[in-house]
Amino acid sequence: MPPEDYWETLMDVPRILDAFGFGSNTRNVAELGCGYGTFTLPLASRVSGTVHAIDIDSDMVARTSARALTAGVLNVCVQKRDLLREGFGVPPGACDAVLLFNILHGEEPVALLQAAAEALRRGGLIAVIHWRTDLETPRGPSADIRPTPEHILKWSAAAGCLDTQGPSFLLPPWHYGLKLFKL
Repeated sequence: MPPEDYWETLMDVPRILDAFGFGSNTRNVAELGCGYGTFTLPLASRVSGTVHAIDIDSDMVARTSARALTAGVLNVCVQKRDLLREGFGVPPGACDAVLLFNILHGEEPVALLQAAAEALRRGGLIAVIHWRTDLETPRGPSADIRPTPEHILKWSAAAGCLDTQGPSFLLPPWHYGLKLFKL
């Protein structure tokens, strides 16, 4: 991860959360790869339930936890977990939404989507953003492993029980988004 202050200049967090419709009607949310808590804390201030933020990196878990404590945000549960081994740590169907932000370039995207679907209630949202492939970006994985929206749609079909609502959409300047729903 780059330095936190630089990282947080690369995304328009309110615009991204607005694009997915996160608000007080959203209850519990699971977030894979919380990093510095860039999305965790703003999301927690919008939703009526708990944000279950997980990361495999102990430093990121500690940083997000510290930020939540300092800000007095009480509806965040931060855990160090290996998602593919341990899941999201929530009961099946417990979440209204799952965030998969800048994470689907990993080795097992279908398994990540399946784990996300398991955490979701029927009709729940998997919010996906990723670095664009059609332009140079200041960060992100190498272009040869960045998924396109078409890759993600193919993986979501392979994961089963997921459908998309609408095409991908731009999240300027560096990202695109997709909305996947659990059938």
